[in-house]
Amino acid sequence: MTATSATPDAAATPATGSCCTPGGSCGTGAGSAAPSGEVTTTYRVTGMTCGHCEGAVSSEIDEIEGVTSVQAVAATGLVTVTSTAPLDDEAVRAAVDEAGYELVGRA
Repeated sequence: MTATSATPDAAATPATGSCCTPGGSCGTGAGSAAPSGEVTTTYRVTGMTCGHCEGAVSSEIDEIEGVTSVQAVAATGLVTVTSTAPLDDEAVRAAVDEAGYELVGRA
C-alpha cells in the first residue's frame, strides 16, 4: 500500500468491499462542514483499534447533551465531535472512559 495525500476537497470514495474511505474514516465520506452555530472539536483517544472501538466511543459521546454528530477514526486515534455548544472536556473524558478508552486531550 502506498501513502497518499488527500486534499480537503477530495471526494472520499469507499474502498471496494469496505465501508471505510481511503482516508481511513468509516461511513459515506460526506465530510460536510458543521452548520452555522455548531461547534466542531477534535479529540485524541488512545486504545481504538477497529470499527467496534470507533462505534463504542462514538456511542458514548453521542449520549452527551448537545452532540449532533461523532466521527471516530481508529487508524488516527482522532474523534471529531460536532455539538450545538462547546462541550465540557470532562464530560467527553467520562464518556470515553465509559467506552473503555482514554481521552488524551484535544487534537
